[in-house]
Amino acid sequence: MRLNANSFLTSTVKYGSLILGCAVALLPLLVIFMASFKTEQEFYNTPVFSPPSNFLNFQNFIDAFEGGMMAQGFMNTTIILVFSCAGTILIGTMTAYVLSRFNFRFNAVVTGLFLLAALIPGVSTQVATFQIVSALGLFNKIGSNIILNLGTDVISVYIFLQFLNGIPRELDEAALIDGASFIQVYWRVILPLLMPAIATVLIIKGVAIYNDFYTPFLYMPAKGLGTISTSLFRFIGPYNAHWEVICAGVVITILPTLIIFLFLQKYIYNGLTQGAVK
Repeated sequence: MRLNANSFLTSTVKYGSLILGCAVALLPLLVIFMASFKTEQEFYNTPVFSPPSNFLNFQNFIDAFEGGMMAQGFMNTTIILVFSCAGTILIGTMTAYVLSRFNFRFNAVVTGLFLLAALIPGVSTQVATFQIVSALGLFNKIGSNIILNLGTDVISVYIFLQFLNGIPRELDEAALIDGASFIQVYWRVILPLLMPAIATVLIIKGVAIYNDFYTPFLYMPAKGLGTISTSLFRFIGPYNAHWEVICAGVVITILPTLIIFLFLQKYIYNGLTQGAVK
């Protein structure tokens, strides 16, 4: 009897905490979703949890898409995503391949430097970074964001390293005996076997770049160079903000990532589990 009571209490606490966590995560999204269909008068004169009078009011979505130049923002974000993610995968897999398969004198030092770089706050280096970007003539150009996101990061390197440690070295040796070069081993043997890790890094890096507001806002302030994250900022003025339009823009912004996550969530979970970062 006592065992059943303890089991019931444990289940209640477990599922109660899960429900509470879901509520905390979903309630803000629900408020934003309902506010996106409200008129300006409804937004300011009704409670936040009250539904709109008309769920077919799409004027806020039209204003957000056209006034925020979200089509241009989606195009700029796509360009940055494609080149940045491709560079991250190429540099990250090559770095992990060298660190995993080659024993050289400074192997541990290079690995430690990656970890050290992850501990340095990015804000503390922004002055020097901005000066370098300006000196290269990339300020107010889409190339500035691509270069800043092009490099790899410690999370990507360690995910690739964990996957590489699970790939037998005998495959490399067999390819080398057959006459393949180290580059051919990387391209024909290692890279195809890293596809689960690549999918994981693509999702993590892609979501980070897609949601990044600080970098494009600082380095691409020109009107025609906005990304999807900076498009909504146009509806915030010095005296007022069109929050109902901003909420509609937020819904438009969330939809692509939500759809991609629903289709690719198994790759996220499998990749993070198999290549767990310690």
